[in-house]
Amino acid sequence: MIPYAWFRYTATTPDYCLYFHSLINLLAYTLAPVPAALLELCLPAKLTSPYKLQPRVRLSPAAFLRCYRDTARVLVLLTIGPLLFLPYPAIKMAGIRMGLPLPSVGEVAAQLVLYLLVEDYLGYWFHRLLHTEWGYNKFHHVHHEYTAPMGFAAAHSHWIELLILGFPTFAGPAMVPCHMTTFWLWFIVRGVVAIDTHNGFNFPFSPSRFIPFYGGEEFHDYHHYVGRQSHSNFAPVFTFSKDPRKDEAEGGGSDAFNFPRKQD
Repeated sequence: MIPYAWFRYTATTPDYCLYFHSLINLLAYTLAPVPAALLELCLPAKLTSPYKLQPRVRLSPAAFLRCYRDTARVLVLLTIGPLLFLPYPAIKMAGIRMGLPLPSVGEVAAQLVLYLLVEDYLGYWFHRLLHTEWGYNKFHHVHHEYTAPMGFAAAHSHWIELLILGFPTFAGPAMVPCHMTTFWLWFIVRGVVAIDTHNGFNFPFSPSRFIPFYGGEEFHDYHHYVGRQSHSNFAPVFTFSKDPRKDEAEGGGSDAFNFPRKQD
């Protein structure tokens, strides 16, 4: 049933439209942050504070709306601008396939894990570059506008920074080409993971409690809390991507774990 539906869909849809994944990104960044936002806006503080990483900070509805408005505007401009032309030739060159058979569950899972690892390692170095004086002042200060981040702030960045960080995200599929369905799923997963690490909550069911080396919300929330002065916690997801000569000397081995005490 699923292979037949995919065959009919691809047979009637131009390749250019199949490669146009930017709308999937916009949809993920619109919907995934909503549950955490509703928790903060609708529930009393005494119920949410035990799980908030910065319990003294309560964001207003206007702050959520402004963050989403600014982020969506940049994503839409990218979608009708550079991302209207770049994905098609890039995906063709990478060898992303569209035909049958569809990938197995095992193949999809293995590729997604690989893509996460590749993106995390390369993203660490790109993020460190953005924390140089030049990178921060030119681009990255926009992302650090929120010292207590929310899910909508995951993509709240300068448009050039979003393009720069797109390279680590695309590197995995470029190295190990996948099926188009896996490619779509990868961008959804990456978006949801980014939103998870920015949502400001650390629940008992958070992935960081179950996945080894997953820095998660606590790891990245502290990075935002420190802001410009942060010299560590640069990896997008995991905690093993770091420069031991610098990160340990600058506090990178302990920043995230001291964070809860700083909030008392």
